Parts: sequence; C-alpha cells; structure tokens
Amino acid sequence: MRAAVLRDGRMIVRDDVPEPVPGPGQVLVEVKACGICGSDLHFATHGADMLAAGAELEGVPDMDIDLAGDVYMGHEFSAEILDAGPGTEAPAAGTLVTSVPVLISEGGIAPIVYSNSTVGGYAEKMLLSAPLLLPVPNGLSATHAALTEPMAVGLHAVNASRIEPGEAALVVGCGPVGIAIIAALKLGGVETIVASDFSPTRRELAVTMGAHTTLDPAVDSPFHQCRPSVVFEAVGAPGIIDDVLRRAPAGIRLVVAGVCMQPDTVHPFYAITKQISIQFVFGYDASEFASSLRAIAEGEIDVAPMITGTVGLEEVGAAFGDLASPDRHCKVLVTP
Repeated sequence: MRAAVLRDGRMIVRDDVPEPVPGPGQVLVEVKACGICGSDLHFATHGADMLAAGAELEGVPDMDIDLAGDVYMGHEFSAEILDAGPGTEAPAAGTLVTSVPVLISEGGIAPIVYSNSTVGGYAEKMLLSAPLLLPVPNGLSATHAALTEPMAVGLHAVNASRIEPGEAALVVGCGPVGIAIIAALKLGGVETIVASDFSPTRRELAVTMGAHTTLDPAVDSPFHQCRPSVVFEAVGAPGIIDDVLRRAPAGIRLVVAGVCMQPDTVHPFYAITKQISIQFVFGYDASEFASSLRAIAEGEIDVAPMITGTVGLEEVGAAFGDLASPDRHCKVLVTP
C-alpha cells in the first residue's frame, strides 16, 4: 500500500508499505482524511532536537525513533472500518470513525504520532484500537470529522483555564491552535474573545470562528488595547511568555498552549509582582476528544472555514512547505 513517510527530513511517498494486519482488539481502517499538524512540520525540520529534548525529560517514556529510518506520521484522522482482528467487537465494516491517536496491542501502547513501525494517517490504511473508536455521527463528513483532534486541543486549553463566560479572553496567535481555542471559547459562551495576530488572514479567520475583536500587534501591544482576565499563548516562540508577563494586567491567568522547542527566558519577578498564575497545557483527554466530535457533528462548531487545502499523498511534501506561510493556509487535509 501507499504511505507518505519522513525520510532524511523530506516527505516522500512509498508504494511498498506492507498492509497492517489487525490483532486482537484492533481494526483495519481505510484513511479518509488526515490533517497536517504543526507538530508534524516541526518534527520534519527539527526531529533530532525534539528527540534530544524528549530524552532529557524524566517521568515520561522516551520516543524510540530512529531518524535514519522512515518515520510514519499523521494523527488527525477519520477512517472507514474495513476489518476487525480476531475476537474483536467493533462497529460494522463501512462505519466512519475517528479515535484518539493511540494503538493498543499485546506489546503495549503506541502513540500514533511519530513512529518507525506504527502507521499513521498519511497512509491508505492503518490500524486503530477498537475500544477507543468513536463512530462519526449525524452524517458528518470525513474531512470535518478529521478536525476532531485539533479542536480537542483547543477545548483542553479552555477547560484548563477555568474561564467563566463573563471573563474576557485574549488569544495570542491565531494559527490552528489559537483558532481551536477561539472556537472552544465561543462554545463555552465566553462573552469577550479578543484575538491577536500579525496576519490579517488569520485575524479574519479568528472572527469567523468566534472572536469578537481582533488586534494587530504590529500596531500596538494587545495589552494596551484590552484588559483580559485570561490570556492564551498559542504562538510557541521564545520571548512571548515573558512579554505577556511584563505587559499583562495584574492577576491574570496565563494558559500556555504554544509549544516552544527552543530555550526561553522569563523574569519570574514580573509574574510574582503581578501574582499571575501560569498553566502549561498539552493534548486533551478522551472525554474532551468525544466532546469535540459531538460539537462538530451537532453544528456547534463549524470547522469548514479552517480547511484551506486538500492534497493527495503525493502532494504531502509540497503541502509541508506551503504551510510555512501563515497567509496561505490554516489546515490542509490529506485524502489518501
């Protein structure tokens, strides 16, 4: 079968990948759509640095990945069930499903993110865990269902903030993560949602997804133009956190959702003096994933404006390059 893999820092297409065979508790699925995530782009360029940083972490499993071999990726997917493993109870063949990106096997649990052996969503077929499957309801399209995973990231950040509807929110950065946060804030009934980004295209999308006001930080600091109670940092670049601590009003809650891979410097004095609470967030839990699918399927979140491109497997490499431009794309879907 065919799959797009990372090889020597470039996405190429292989047509000789063995078709996965489902074991007990697993299903074989045909991938219908898979979103390209910013973390995939970063791994393609900075995979060695990410693995080195991960190896320094205590309390979390090491990422056992060999960059000299092909790397499978793709964790924002929807798929159609083809077959189930021995003795496995699963929805009927032909059912459109999505799932948290985890594969359970007799050998343990493998995240479907980066792997030399576990095939991800940039492939014609892949394996999923039957107990984790969520049938896609309400006739929702495969392309829209594939955005369940990134929208769950935004919902998790909002849930962690404990924001109340009457509190003002400022979202710094309107890439896919920031946009997902804005959608989740709107879903939660937050009455004042302010979005800040240098890109006019991204600011326009922020309004479409639920922001009440947008600000251009090139004109003036967003903190000179609004007084939020909760700030969501969704940029992930060095210096952003410290700038928020320096400029934000006293007593805010800062939720850091942007993944900065470089060393950064902050002045604790800023946060101490203003009594700022800082919450770092990552990923989501299974209930947030299910809630995001339900919200999309019931029309409470319209993800259609986020989808700015669709490519086949042979175009994944070019799409990785195109996504470097913030004015061209928000979310590109791969349809194998």
